[in-house]
Amino acid sequence: MTATIVVVLVLIFIAAVVFKSIALIPQGEAAVIERLGSYTRTVSGGLTLLVPFIDRVRARIDTRERVVSFPPQAVITQDNLTVAIDIVVTFQINDPARAIYGVDNYLVGVEQISVATLRDVVGGMTLEETLTSRETINRRLRGELDAATAKWGLRISRVELKAIDPPPSIQQSMEMQMKADREKRAMILTAEGQRESDIKTAEGEKQARILSAEGEKHAAILAAEAERQATILRAEGERAAKYLNAQGEARAIQKVNAAIKSSEVTPEVLTYQYLDKLPQMAQGQGSTMWMIPSQFGDSLEQFAKAFAKKDDDGVFRYEPSKVDPETKEMAGQDDTDAWFDTSSDPEIARAVAEARAVANKPADSPLATELEKNSALPVQPPVAPQPTPLQQSLE
Repeated sequence: MTATIVVVLVLIFIAAVVFKSIALIPQGEAAVIERLGSYTRTVSGGLTLLVPFIDRVRARIDTRERVVSFPPQAVITQDNLTVAIDIVVTFQINDPARAIYGVDNYLVGVEQISVATLRDVVGGMTLEETLTSRETINRRLRGELDAATAKWGLRISRVELKAIDPPPSIQQSMEMQMKADREKRAMILTAEGQRESDIKTAEGEKQARILSAEGEKHAAILAAEAERQATILRAEGERAAKYLNAQGEARAIQKVNAAIKSSEVTPEVLTYQYLDKLPQMAQGQGSTMWMIPSQFGDSLEQFAKAFAKKDDDGVFRYEPSKVDPETKEMAGQDDTDAWFDTSSDPEIARAVAEARAVANKPADSPLATELEKNSALPVQPPVAPQPTPLQQSLE
């Protein structure tokens, strides 16, 4: 029984010795080893052998980056306003031995140094500068903390101001100021928009009036040109008509004269026609009395003696004169097909086609430029119309 107890005690002792001689350090941690109360070494990440009952692990330190948020701190600005600022510090322990032996509690040390540095930095700024200078405050806090905690084996990688809370009254005043500024900018933008709209509207109306005036000007020019052309053409037509009437009357007289000469009318026929027309001459409304002169026969006798020859029987007989070929040709039938030619003058057809093309032209956006070009062009004088076949035949 006693031997059994001894064996158990020996096994327990061996297990205790083995337990005390082995230390397992996880990845991301570091262990500070002491031997008989004195610092020996720092181990990390793996299995470590210790001298039983002589070596011991003083502390295990997390070597990963740590993010620590400190509660809001009351800080007085240069313009005597109290603001609450809370900061976030990101740091990493590079030397676990210094973090253990250099400071009692490195977290409290980092917090106190951060608050002191923050009050020193913000105390030299106004509230407005504090609110708009976060990057400057962060940079100064990081520099001060990194220099102060280097002897503790810490490395300050980043310092951020999480929130800056001014007093409620100041917040209300700032909100009112921001609201007034936003309303001011809104009013300015509205005024600018209205001004731009008015300018654009005025420009549009100006362009519309210019285009309308140019269109009316061009239309007036075209109307005046059309009226001038129409007046010229009417005058030309009236002149041609008068000329054709005169030519027709002259040709008709020549035709009648040639026909009379060609027909070789005798004085007997003329006398018969004269006596046949006397009753018609007396049928006029104003002819209440018509007298034949008593010497009328003598007149006819003298006319016959002047234009006739006395035959053997003592009777004066009229012998018509010989008709020349030109008179016979004139008395013949003329070619009157060209008199009734109703085809339009080529110049008139061309003018009508141009006017129809201008009237059918669509109005596009660069109308003002086109109208200016058209209005700047010199007006071409009208081309005299070519004589028609009827005029050529009369001439």
